[in-house]
Amino acid sequence: MSTFKGTPKVAKILVVDDEPDILEIISYNLCKEGYEVKTAENGLEAISIAKDFIPDMIVLDVMMPKMDGMEACKQIRALPSLRNCFILFLTAREEEFVEVLSFQAGADDFLTKPIKPRALLSRIEAVFRRSKEDPKEDQSKQIQIGDLVIDRESYQVIQDGNVVVLARKEFELLYLLASRPGKVFTRDQILERIWGADVAVVNRTIDVHIRKLREKLGVAYITTIKGVGYKFELN
Repeated sequence: MSTFKGTPKVAKILVVDDEPDILEIISYNLCKEGYEVKTAENGLEAISIAKDFIPDMIVLDVMMPKMDGMEACKQIRALPSLRNCFILFLTAREEEFVEVLSFQAGADDFLTKPIKPRALLSRIEAVFRRSKEDPKEDQSKQIQIGDLVIDRESYQVIQDGNVVVLARKEFELLYLLASRPGKVFTRDQILERIWGADVAVVNRTIDVHIRKLREKLGVAYITTIKGVGYKFELN
C-alpha cells in the first residue's frame, strides 16, 4: 500500500489493481491533480485500507488475486461508513455481461482497459462535479412518501422504520424518480441525470439498477412505462 498527496483537495481516492505499473501511473496522475491517493493490490487489502481511509472514490480492478473486485465491491457496499463511496470498476473484459455483473455487485461506473490517464481523470472529475450539483428539480434534502424516507444529505433510505442499504447509483436513481412522483423519466433522461452525458453505459444498466431497487424495496414504488422509461408511484 502506498499513499500520495498532492495539492489538497476534498476528494480521497483508493486505487486497487494487482499490476504495479497501473497503480503507479494512475496514482501519479491523480496526485498531480491534487487528490489524496492510497493504493492496494487486491480486494482484501482494499477493504482493510478503505475502512480507515474512508475514500470518496475507489478505482477497482475486477480480476485480482486473493479477492477479486466483484466480491470486494459487495463487501465494501455492506459497510455503512462506505455507503456513499463512488466505485469505478476497471477491467480488460469488454463483454456486456461483465458490465452488467459489475453493476449488480454495486459498481457506480465502469471503464475498460487499457487505461488512458486523461480519459480516466476526465471521468473522475465529471463524477465529483456532478456530486456537487443538486438537480434543479431536487432541492429538498429529504423525501417522504408513505412508509419510505429518502434522505439526500445522509444518503440513507428508511422503509417502515428499517434502513435499506443502497449503492450510490441505486440511491441517486431512486431519489430522482421519487423527486417527481407520477412523472415518467425516459431512459435517456435517467442516463444523463444519473450517469452523465459523457459516460457511455449499456442500455441494460438502468434495468439492472431498477431490478436491484425492486428487490430491496418491493415492486410497489417503480412502474415501468413500456418503450418509454420509469416513474415513481404508490400502487
